[in-house]
Amino acid sequence: MAAAAAAGSLPAVAAAPGARLESVRALAGLFREAQHREMAKESVFQDLLEILRSASSEIEQAYKDSCELVDLDTCLLLIAECFRCLRNACVECAKNQHVMRNLGLISTSVHLIKLLRGIQIKEELLLTALRCSLQFLGNIAAGNGDSQNSIWKCAFPDLFLFLIVTDYLLKCPELIEALYAKLSNQERVTLLELMMVNVSEKNQHTSEEMNLFMRQADFLAGCFQEKYEAVLKLTSSEDVDDEEALVTIRLLDVLCEMTSNNGQLEYLQTLPGLLETAIDTLRLTHLAGKQTVNVFTTTHAMTGQEEVLHPAVDFKSHLIRLIGNLCYKNKENQDKVYELDGIPLILDNCSIDDNNPFVNPWAVYTIRNLTEQNERNQELISQMEEKGLADNSALESMGLEIEKRDDKLVLRSVRKKPS
Repeated sequence: MAAAAAAGSLPAVAAAPGARLESVRALAGLFREAQHREMAKESVFQDLLEILRSASSEIEQAYKDSCELVDLDTCLLLIAECFRCLRNACVECAKNQHVMRNLGLISTSVHLIKLLRGIQIKEELLLTALRCSLQFLGNIAAGNGDSQNSIWKCAFPDLFLFLIVTDYLLKCPELIEALYAKLSNQERVTLLELMMVNVSEKNQHTSEEMNLFMRQADFLAGCFQEKYEAVLKLTSSEDVDDEEALVTIRLLDVLCEMTSNNGQLEYLQTLPGLLETAIDTLRLTHLAGKQTVNVFTTTHAMTGQEEVLHPAVDFKSHLIRLIGNLCYKNKENQDKVYELDGIPLILDNCSIDDNNPFVNPWAVYTIRNLTEQNERNQELISQMEEKGLADNSALESMGLEIEKRDDKLVLRSVRKKPS
């Protein structure tokens, strides 16, 4: 049976469902190997297309007649296996991507997904069929601009909005990555806000969930590292609503939320370049705030309602928060901040600032994380205070003070007096 499938034949659509299911399942297994993917004939994908069209017709007829599908479970199982087969056949195979797109498998799949979302049940088979269908769209879009355009035309905006809100799209990182470039900056902001809610509400427990999280973290961190300088556009009052800069702000918000989860933090602390980018961005925005008066300038008096509503309010606070999270009980990152001269930068940003109302608490948190069991970082801050390079009142506001012991300066916590 497997050999027949590899040769390009499947039982007719009218054949018994059990026979079709068994053959499609065998074919999906074969397509895990590159050799069989490259040998696949167009007739195989034509057969799979007919199976999916037949399933669509059955579901549509059931809805039209206001009745239940006689064997919904078998239908959903067959749909899931067809999409597994197509998903596997697309992996690193532009030839199969091209054939499937030309046959109309993308439009048929999107249509079927729309039908599946209307099924008012929450059983595992339905969720599996939806997941496999999205994985197929992700794989056929991967590295293929023509397929991305085709999916975009068929699925945007109504299906995407449904998939995002119901959390289906967020479970398919391949599709998110492939289509992110197609979104306008305003749409990216919306997607990132939804992702932030998703991250804050969920913890990863299974290996599959953790793998999904790692893919999302890699992608989002990469986007932030690529576009972080866009936030500097907000130094101009004319660009206060610059959408590319707003995307950078939302990317930072999501990364802060991700690093606030202990189960996710350890992975994020190892991402190459993320900590360096956070420090570079803090340095750039701090310098920009000193060169001209703008939203990154430290201020102690609001001059108008516009500043309160400015999208970059608390941006520097969030950068310091991200740095603090990445250094939590992580000696390597603590030392990296030292080497990048990040400690003086953070101390220089810890004074009261109406543009960053929460900067002081986050600076306290970050300095504590940087100095915990790290004598070199403690000594640096102590020497800065002795030379007048660190504001002693700022350290006091953090609950820290410098003490001299045996000709050595030591940074220690101040015990609050009982009130």
